[in-house]
Amino acid sequence: MASALLPAIDIATYTTQSSGLRPEGLSYIGSVFTKLDAQSIDDAFLYLQQTTGPFATYFDVSSLSSIDDIVSLLDSGAAKVFVNRQQLDQLSDVKNVDADRIVLCISGQTKEDIIDSIAGTSVGIYTQDVQDVDLVESWLKEYGTERPEVYVSFANPTADSALRISKLSAVPIVPANLLTNDSKAEPELINAAKLLIANATSDRPDGLFTTLVTDERGVALGLVYSSEESVSESLRTGRGVYQSRKRGLWYKGESSGDVQELVRISLDCDHDCLRFVVRQKGRGFCHLATATCFGQYQGLSRLQQTLQSRKDSAPEGSYTARLFNDPQMLKAKIMEEANELCEAKTKEDVAFEAADLFYFAMTKCIAAGVTLEDVERNLDAKSVKVKRRKGDAKGPYAAKFGVASGTNGTAQTNGTTEMVKEAASVPKSKEDSAGIKDGRIQMRRYITAEETPGAVQEALKRPSQRSTDKIMGIVKPIISAIQERGDAAVLEYTHKFEKATSLTSPVLKAPFPQSMMQLPPETIEAIDISFENIRRFHAAQKEEKALVVETMPGVVCSRFSRPIERVGLYVPGGTAVLPSTALMLGVPAMVAGCKKIVMATPPRSDGSITPEVVYVAHKVGAESIVLAGGAQAVAAMAYGTESVSKVDKILGPGNQFVTAAKMIVSNDTTAGVSIDMPAGPSEVLVVADATANPAFVASDLLSQAEHGVDSQVILIAVDLTAEQLQAIEDELHAQASALPRVDIVRGAIEHSVTLVTKDINEAMRLSNLYAPEHLILQVRDASSVVSLVENAGSVFVGPWTPESVGDYSAGVNHSLPTYGYAKQYSGVNLASYVKHITSSNLTAEGLRNVGGAVMQLAKVEELEAHRRAVSIRLAHMDRMGALG
Repeated sequence: MASALLPAIDIATYTTQSSGLRPEGLSYIGSVFTKLDAQSIDDAFLYLQQTTGPFATYFDVSSLSSIDDIVSLLDSGAAKVFVNRQQLDQLSDVKNVDADRIVLCISGQTKEDIIDSIAGTSVGIYTQDVQDVDLVESWLKEYGTERPEVYVSFANPTADSALRISKLSAVPIVPANLLTNDSKAEPELINAAKLLIANATSDRPDGLFTTLVTDERGVALGLVYSSEESVSESLRTGRGVYQSRKRGLWYKGESSGDVQELVRISLDCDHDCLRFVVRQKGRGFCHLATATCFGQYQGLSRLQQTLQSRKDSAPEGSYTARLFNDPQMLKAKIMEEANELCEAKTKEDVAFEAADLFYFAMTKCIAAGVTLEDVERNLDAKSVKVKRRKGDAKGPYAAKFGVASGTNGTAQTNGTTEMVKEAASVPKSKEDSAGIKDGRIQMRRYITAEETPGAVQEALKRPSQRSTDKIMGIVKPIISAIQERGDAAVLEYTHKFEKATSLTSPVLKAPFPQSMMQLPPETIEAIDISFENIRRFHAAQKEEKALVVETMPGVVCSRFSRPIERVGLYVPGGTAVLPSTALMLGVPAMVAGCKKIVMATPPRSDGSITPEVVYVAHKVGAESIVLAGGAQAVAAMAYGTESVSKVDKILGPGNQFVTAAKMIVSNDTTAGVSIDMPAGPSEVLVVADATANPAFVASDLLSQAEHGVDSQVILIAVDLTAEQLQAIEDELHAQASALPRVDIVRGAIEHSVTLVTKDINEAMRLSNLYAPEHLILQVRDASSVVSLVENAGSVFVGPWTPESVGDYSAGVNHSLPTYGYAKQYSGVNLASYVKHITSSNLTAEGLRNVGGAVMQLAKVEELEAHRRAVSIRLAHMDRMGALG
């Protein structure tokens, strides 16, 4: 049986049930049930995303119209879906959907109707809102026990009706708020323990149930006995409680301290044995202080126990302590052992090398707080996926080992074949060929005179990003949760993604405590210098007076600016320290005169924020700092919560989830919020001629390549000789090899290129075609070349202007359009924080001068009220003139 009973819950409110079976007790029973409609489908996806516990979720989707939504629910981890007949027929055409994950909803007023409706059906059966329990009993008896699972819900659930159904090996569905784990405290509710063991049988004279106790991996810890009372007490306390044949209720570990956390209780296939799944604490299950009553753990379970012990108490300087304390060493060992496993040939060698790899992989897991149970839950989740991937090897690995991609390097789109340049991953070992050409870190080189225009354009393609649909599918439920549950949802996501479980409020309000801004004097000085330079440059962009134009006599038009009242500034971070982004976003907001500045940044795992960011927030006069990152931070600022102030515009860079969230909220008219620009991975294009210093060129390319493997760097070499190109490539290899982020650099270099052009005009034409985020001109008389720039986020002129000065302290803004958006968007500037308002002021003479044109155009457009608004005034003038 899949479950002895199904507590029915409302996924939108299940965490705040006021009575009955609490959420923490649901997992002990094994599964839960919820009914979906079009309004709650997003809640379902969010619930599946957030639920990492051991219990499964069943969804009644019979009212949904989209079969794609149903398949996506199964793909996201729904255990079963309850469908109508039409949906069942549609699902039969979907590959990879197992019949045992589908339950058919039936209706019928007589036993014969019901039997006929399920004839020939191999999926589960669900009859809902039953009023006549006798009828259900009757057809269940006739249907027999050799059948698919049967689920029954009741119009008026009672303990008697649920128990009668359970005893016929059907699964009653009962609202969770009518169930209890404590009948003494809540006698009016239905006892979950009774339903759970309704079909349990015992061949013992004392009626006790044989009980197998296992850990989460299924390893048997020992054999005990249970009774209805002990099962009820286990459910009530969340602990392993059994029935001792001599002493009555036995609370495991009460005297020894070797307690057990209850995970779930279930019956075996013959109903004559209970299974308790527990998390054993202390020395072990057995009274002899061993892990199990059958001796010590073996295999991976024993390895996990040993590594956990060594992590807690490994002697300083020991090999295991080094592994836990030196992530780079552990990373190197994992790569080494993975390679040795790949090279192993004999059965013995494969077993030996696999054991080594498991050892170091488990060390990585234990260091990160990940258990074997966590890993196996992920494996189980993958096993229920409906939407199968081809599983082709990724770019550099496929190339290295001669493995053909399923589409030969192409992607099928709407029936056409489109070439896709995929972003490389971080190289996994020294043998990984990403970014390597002839044994060196090197970009591919193209001589444009020898290539077709199409080939050059192909070389300039940026690496592809993750599927927009997939990103949106993750982000939309998060945004919905913030809209509906405000602060509580923001905190949930911060606890989950940032691991900052100590936070009780999602906002830090100004004035910020001085203790949160303790910084070395040299850091304060660097921030203050950068602050002032950025302030000066953006203050110079202010429009001191309104624009006033008399377009014709008596017709005066003007335009004036006003600051956007409330702005939200997204500062990526978490473990990273990014005061530069806080400066680039906060200083212009302050200069523009925005009345409310809200900053959002992910907190560290202890709930704190980097003091540099707090110091900048203090200097720019931020009202508050939202302690959140990702889509949840964007949504909180867009819609506002109990603690987070709603803003009118959101600015700042972020990953693909942040960008997707910004796009979604800016298109939602109920949010009433705009954004600065779309964003993509960082990029730089360097134009260099024979006057350029090879070391300078290489350093500028690498300054962006180290951002991430999806970054791209382009060198356009203007009429350089082979020797001059070689000098730059030598510098690139030498400098890259010395960088701590060399693996990331290699990933970026894998899809970066050098284009050799004949002259500066061709170079700038290609640069304008690419429209880089950062454009660096290391050419003769660089200042004069600026006039050729049509598309770029920011330009860095001459040999003494590295891109990094723009990132930090020169004064220009580093929040810039990427991914080719420099063709349409400006980087962040003072205008990003203001809006322009126009006004018109006409005299009587002015209206008479322009009125004829207005009336004629209104007549053409057949907007009579528009025409009359002018003609009535002109007639009034004529009357007044006649009277005068």
